[in-house]
Amino acid sequence: MALVHLVCLGLLGCSVSASSISLQNPVHTSREGITYELGDVTYFANSEHPQATGKIGKSKGGDAADLSAYTPMTVVVANQSIVTGGFLKETIDAYLAGDDVFSAGFLVSLYITSTSFVRPASIDKSSLEYLAQIGVDQLFIDSAVFRRVPNHAVSVRMNDQEALQPGPYTARLVGTTIHLLDTYRLYVDEYRNFITGSYPSNDGLNTYAPLQSMDSRTWAPMIPVSSRIQFWNDPRPLAGKRVAIKDLFDIKGLQTSAGSQAWIHTHAIADSTAPAIQRLIDLGAVLVGKYKLAQFASSASPWDWTDGQLPFNPRGDGYLTCASSSSGGGCSIAAYPWLDHAIGTDTGSSMRRPAAVSGTYGNRPSQGMLSLEGAVPLSWAGDTVGVFGRDPRSWSQFAKSWYRSDPELHQDASITGLPPLFFPDTLTSFPSRILYPDEYFPMRNPAAQDLLTSHLTRLTTAFNMTITHLNLSDTITTASIFPDTTDNWARLANNTIVLNTWPQYHDVAQPLITAWAEQHDGRFPPVDKGQRYLWAHLDPDVTNAENYAAAVQSRATSIEWFEREVLPFDEDACSEALIVCDAGTGGIPSFREAQLNESPNATFLSWYPDGAVIPCVTICALFGCADFTIPIGQVPYQSPVTMVTEQWPIVFNLIARRGCDFMLFDLVEKMAEEGIITEVKTGRTAF
Repeated sequence: MALVHLVCLGLLGCSVSASSISLQNPVHTSREGITYELGDVTYFANSEHPQATGKIGKSKGGDAADLSAYTPMTVVVANQSIVTGGFLKETIDAYLAGDDVFSAGFLVSLYITSTSFVRPASIDKSSLEYLAQIGVDQLFIDSAVFRRVPNHAVSVRMNDQEALQPGPYTARLVGTTIHLLDTYRLYVDEYRNFITGSYPSNDGLNTYAPLQSMDSRTWAPMIPVSSRIQFWNDPRPLAGKRVAIKDLFDIKGLQTSAGSQAWIHTHAIADSTAPAIQRLIDLGAVLVGKYKLAQFASSASPWDWTDGQLPFNPRGDGYLTCASSSSGGGCSIAAYPWLDHAIGTDTGSSMRRPAAVSGTYGNRPSQGMLSLEGAVPLSWAGDTVGVFGRDPRSWSQFAKSWYRSDPELHQDASITGLPPLFFPDTLTSFPSRILYPDEYFPMRNPAAQDLLTSHLTRLTTAFNMTITHLNLSDTITTASIFPDTTDNWARLANNTIVLNTWPQYHDVAQPLITAWAEQHDGRFPPVDKGQRYLWAHLDPDVTNAENYAAAVQSRATSIEWFEREVLPFDEDACSEALIVCDAGTGGIPSFREAQLNESPNATFLSWYPDGAVIPCVTICALFGCADFTIPIGQVPYQSPVTMVTEQWPIVFNLIARRGCDFMLFDLVEKMAEEGIITEVKTGRTAF
């Protein structure tokens, strides 16, 4: 543990030399970087690959020092030729008010440059007075921009000025060389929702590095978060958005776990990034880490997790379920204000149920919306990629920017077995009807039903919609969907089984079983009990490539029927109607402990009404449609854990036909404008 000293460069009258001023606490050094504290906040700086490097020149107060030191530093990029005290005050005030990473501790050193085309630029006397007033000890001036260097300031010529953005850095000074290190605030993942934090390594190869740091007091990973200031002038649509990624996706330089220790020990660190995730990076998103998931994206209950511990849900008493399989995504968005969005997958319900129990926004997009290349599969034809969020407008805009960014990232029809996605360009209205499937309502909790009824009334009134009652289960039961059977539900269920089991067995189970046996004298890999039973008892007469191809074709037939008879196309609104449903539990809490769910005032997450054949969340898993989980309120419950009254989040789901996602996102934004829905909070209560 080494003490790292700051340098006083004489802005307040010191000479240029190493001083006895030190960072508040000892600094931990490693090959990757340094970790230190400013006040009560911990920071990490990437010293392995500096963001920028330059040469320190002479100051009017003395020669450049021959020293080795670290110092927190603020970079100011002016857009004017004369830098005044007023400009600096406005800039620093904005930094302090608008960013959770920047703090006054970074003002011990300041580097000023300018993008003004008028050269040379100059430093006004009022600037020096202001900097002395706020306690800046070290002033570095870009000698390529400013002709005159003020007394006691030091000139610096950076090698690569273009890459340097404003905000907080850590400077390493070695002799006459200065290195500016990307610096991250470390947040403790107190709910243990992440597997690891991550940051771009700056190696020039688009590699990410895991943060090898934990908070030993809480057994929790530390998550590195970069300053938002560095993205304030970035025109990309997702610039600076902090995003957590489900650990099914490859990110170059990071280990993909799929929630399995056996998978880790038989698979190398990823040498490329999944195309859908790379597109996020290209759009400006900041990947802060990879979050926990149910093993191999299964539907495991919390008490069936073996390799890992289910993430903790911040809502209510802290012992509510996070659902599966994108568990860490929904619960991290509910927990942390420093996180903007999380990316997950949904095959059966893996986005919408975690969103429901955490009281956040989440979606299963239309089948085929985004490529799943570079992700560990559950179902080639059934996997989808969704987004979690707290604010309906931000969530909608983020998703639309990502989904619209590159049509080449849509899944090929050869994978989905469905026609290419078609997105109408000129919609002039929203659907005129909401289909209300009576078998799913009323919700078990009357208070939850009241919330749903109130929001439906406001929605239909605001957008001139009518409600049509139907029994969707009976409609499907009696329909002529398949020409060779009268048991539609049996065919739909068989399709689902084969669509999920064959791809995972082919791409996951067989390679893992073989690799583990080779490494461990023929032993079967240690996997959670659901996978162990399924893989050990697969019937090759059912689970095979031929039956998979038939299931893909059969599902296409059922989707064609659904889009013709239930949610037909509308030229003005894309989807002639919407279906309303509940991805939650009817307003009854569900817990992470099995025994707690046996109470009459609680429920297992797999519950659905007796009059329904399938859970609501299964509708779009069967029919490829777009399904959005939307939080609308909360209801009280008496907690068996805290022994006081807590709050359980309530959601409703809106379902549109395949290809109508953007209409549904636009409707979400309009609902927010009308005050029908709103941003949810982080922490114990969503509202």
